[in-house]
Amino acid sequence: MADHASRKIRIDCLDGLRGLASLWVMVGHALLLTGWRLPVLSEPDLGVDLFIMLSGFLMVFHYQLRAGKEPWDLSSTWIRFWVRRFLRIAPLYYVLLAVAFMLGAWLFESRMVIDAFLERTPQSPQRYLDNGVRNGLMHVSFLFGLSPDYAYRTPLPDWSIGLEMQFYAAFPFIMLLLKKGGWLKGALFTAVIALAIVSTLSLFGVHFPMPAFLPLKMHIFLSGMLLALSLHADGPKAVLHGGAAMALALLPIGGDMTMTKMLMRVMLVAVFFALLYHRLAGDGLGARLRAVSSSLGNRFFHWLGELSFGAYLWHLIFLQPIAAYFIGAFGDTMTAPVRFAVVTAILVPLVYTAACMTFFAVEKPGQRLAKRLIDRRKPQPVGA
Repeated sequence: MADHASRKIRIDCLDGLRGLASLWVMVGHALLLTGWRLPVLSEPDLGVDLFIMLSGFLMVFHYQLRAGKEPWDLSSTWIRFWVRRFLRIAPLYYVLLAVAFMLGAWLFESRMVIDAFLERTPQSPQRYLDNGVRNGLMHVSFLFGLSPDYAYRTPLPDWSIGLEMQFYAAFPFIMLLLKKGGWLKGALFTAVIALAIVSTLSLFGVHFPMPAFLPLKMHIFLSGMLLALSLHADGPKAVLHGGAAMALALLPIGGDMTMTKMLMRVMLVAVFFALLYHRLAGDGLGARLRAVSSSLGNRFFHWLGELSFGAYLWHLIFLQPIAAYFIGAFGDTMTAPVRFAVVTAILVPLVYTAACMTFFAVEKPGQRLAKRLIDRRKPQPVGA
């Protein structure tokens, strides 16, 4: 009974997985921009997929956790949810967006040095140099992820931030659909709708440079949601939900769709499932998985998770100038592994220092503001 209650309140591995996902994206981009390649680590898009899966999981987890005091048949619950999520993301994003716009020309010059040295197709100048009012408004309003022209138009890795905001906007409606139709049927129906939208856009020649449009990644969000929905299910039902989550990860949409990459996405779901449901494994394997899950919740991983959002937003601002400097200064006289090691050794402490500063200066005040705003609101029935 005590174990059931603790699972209900806290899941140890979540902090560590958030922190490792952010670190994976940073290391993956460092590998790509220094010209070295390592298996798995050189796939930062998989780190983003892990973030997306965790987001789907966490939204449902908190939905279930607050169901008693924040019923979803009240309009105030929806508003609280949106206020809480907006002020979790927007304050730091707006600060980093301003920084990216101010440093855009310098970052573009750095990226040109990197792309020329690595003999890659140069980045679009618009991504770094468009400081126009329209581009600014599209990003401040978080509408940029709905437009192929604006979804990838800042130096930040923010295509996924617009994607998150679309998910938050749609989440209450998705949960109503899943509750009405049943978790598995509702998830399948939602995935089919997403696939139909993507197929229709493809027929009309609409192409997103990054999977910034919610239907392109809805299946990954749903994978995390299904894992959370089965937290209190018995063993067979939990396994069924886990299998459905893995099947969703195989849908051929939303990025690199080679069989290798799709299988790697399935492995992400499988690892997450194993850490969540270690009680279903035998005594030996279950104990080892429980130990890993517990370790991912220790103090170090707690802070790695707390700083994950800031690290994700900051890292390209530091990475591109640092990589460009070592490429310009040493060229081919420095091997790719050494260049990666030196760049990463400088990058990581800088990024986490900046993330720590903005966590306390920007993110925490945003969360406190959300709490104050939410506490002032009185519940109102839907349709009242």
